[in-house]
Amino acid sequence: MRYITLIIAFLLFSCGKKEDVLLPKANVSIVKDVQDHSPIYIFFKTEGKDTIADLNRKSSIISTNWIFNIDKRLPLKLVIPEVMKLQEKKRADSAHKNENAENYYSYADSIGKNLAFLPFTKVYYKMEIANNRSQLYFKKNGMIQYSGRKTYDFPKSNLKPFLDSLVINPKAQITFSYDKNMSYGDYIQSKILVKTIIDKKIPFVFINEDEEFVF
Repeated sequence: MRYITLIIAFLLFSCGKKEDVLLPKANVSIVKDVQDHSPIYIFFKTEGKDTIADLNRKSSIISTNWIFNIDKRLPLKLVIPEVMKLQEKKRADSAHKNENAENYYSYADSIGKNLAFLPFTKVYYKMEIANNRSQLYFKKNGMIQYSGRKTYDFPKSNLKPFLDSLVINPKAQITFSYDKNMSYGDYIQSKILVKTIIDKKIPFVFINEDEEFVF
């Protein structure tokens, strides 16, 4: 508990002023420790009826691992454009580039009671509809829409048995897409679910982890 308190205090005051980031939660740690890192913050703010993604990257150093601390309440449509811009800036800076430096999303492991990290360095985001025959689209309401030879919806909790039962052309691939109006917190939980399933090596299914669509 003391460790979690220190994490919260770090997030609140690391930028020199009191601003909080409500991190997503999950029940597993994908990565437990990241060395040589720089923090990036995207805060949740409102102006009138508008929600704003307030970026603070003053402490980021190109040659280090970047940890993105993003408020779980923000809609994906505001978060991903900011992430894309920072990814491109890091990829384009050849003078200070470190080929071993990674990008991570931070979240709270509610079981282990620790800060955890989800790598996404190789992911290329596109804010458009995926032009792919086999697609899994994560909806805001917690359902997943599969588009293949047929299109149908199923609960997110059924993703593993669905993939276990799926056999497609070995040359085909499944692309993941996400509802731009879902919360960033739901997005991270969905990505962690996908990551834990992919790591178990599903036979006969090629999953494209390097490209994600948000629309």
